[in-house]
Amino acid sequence: MTSMSHAPEPRPATGGALMPTPQPATRETPLAGVRNPMPALIAVFAVYLVLLAWIVLWKLDVPWIGGVQRVIKLVPFVPSGGDGASAPSEVVANLLLFVPFGVYLGLLAPSWPWWRVAGTVAGASLSLEATQYVLAIGSSDVTHLIVNAAGSLVGIGVLALARRRLQARTAAVMGRICSIGTVLAVLACGILVASQLRYGPPRELPVSSMHSVAVPDTGTPGR
Repeated sequence: MTSMSHAPEPRPATGGALMPTPQPATRETPLAGVRNPMPALIAVFAVYLVLLAWIVLWKLDVPWIGGVQRVIKLVPFVPSGGDGASAPSEVVANLLLFVPFGVYLGLLAPSWPWWRVAGTVAGASLSLEATQYVLAIGSSDVTHLIVNAAGSLVGIGVLALARRRLQARTAAVMGRICSIGTVLAVLACGILVASQLRYGPPRELPVSSMHSVAVPDTGTPGR
């Protein structure tokens, strides 16, 4: 008869307890004794969303409602229906504005696939476009949906490159970079708005608010 071989049983440690099997370290796992950075990252992400909505909806101006014709442009990038083509500077600006959106979602939800991140950003962008239409504060353009979603994918790509280089330190380093960048953006917007209020050209006053100037009487002309 052949003898059956059995796997060696784990040796008990001192006191009869089994020695725990060491587990491999997972990527981006918080170290022991390190404070969880997620609450702070969520707070900074909320600040970024508020700033993003202010820039997209009101272009850093005082929030207002109405006064702009409601326009929906369904054909992206090219002129259509009397509307001009998308300006390259506007396309690049929208792309850059939404890159941090992809980075934030990649840090807060690392298990999401890229298409879910892009879909979430496209949904948020659609909400902003619908808000512009409802409040009559700007034109709604399909170009913005495409470019904004592409910006989030760029952010996912940046985060993927950071993971390859930083490994377990990705969440801490990229979270710190996003936080500093958001704070600097808030300060820059505040300085820009303050400079416009102080050094901007005076607004035109309505005719009813202008004071009439009395014309001095020169007297009756001589004969």
